[in-house]
Amino acid sequence: MGRILVIDDENNIRMMIRLALQHVGHTVERAADGPEGLEKFGDGSGWDLVLLDQRMPGMEGLAVLKEMRDRDPYSKVIMITAFGTIDLAVDAMKAGATDFLRKPFSANTLRGAVEMTLQGRPKLSPLGIAPEGISFGLMTVNGYHILSQSDASHTEKGDIIHSFSVSGPDGKAWQCEVILPVYVIELVRAYADQEDLPGGDRFWHALCEEVVANYIWQHADTPPEGVIRVNEMTTGLKRWVSAALSAGKG
Repeated sequence: MGRILVIDDENNIRMMIRLALQHVGHTVERAADGPEGLEKFGDGSGWDLVLLDQRMPGMEGLAVLKEMRDRDPYSKVIMITAFGTIDLAVDAMKAGATDFLRKPFSANTLRGAVEMTLQGRPKLSPLGIAPEGISFGLMTVNGYHILSQSDASHTEKGDIIHSFSVSGPDGKAWQCEVILPVYVIELVRAYADQEDLPGGDRFWHALCEEVVANYIWQHADTPPEGVIRVNEMTTGLKRWVSAALSAGKG
């Protein structure tokens, strides 16, 4: 069992998390804001895991996270928020978060994310920035771990199809397939105003990984029959494409 620090400005959330985790044997300490949390965190040696809210008065969670990682680069931190986007989740994991939970979440999702982190899963990271601006690897959202498979892709009649391996908070693994139809591919190219995207196949693979992460972020569940078909160029995809193109120029 783990020794866990919960930092959240909402008393009812702190209490819910404490009860859910103490029920399965964890020891839980609580803090009501960032400064109190950092005081209790100390050098990090006394804690197996920190559950950290993003939106708090005075000092937001990302700032607290960065300070914790400076004090203890190996600290395990799960970020929590009711207001975030998948972009914020990626920023948090770039800053060193192990997972990112979206409120509201169930006690089972909470306990599952905590257990997988405490079991010593490999350090997870979001899409990295390669020389061509994008890459893919391991990502975790809402307790679901997404493993990109660089060789698990093919095309059918012009559609791009990528497969991913995902494990849920219950430890079960499943396969997810993302389908990018030809017309969506052309919409992406038109939005980017270029035929050849940076990174070639790597670009499309990373885009599909973003689709999986966003689905799990929105639903905290697996897609029906393990298939996600992209039917439109959403605002979220436009933001992702713009970010990838900007990174590719850096």
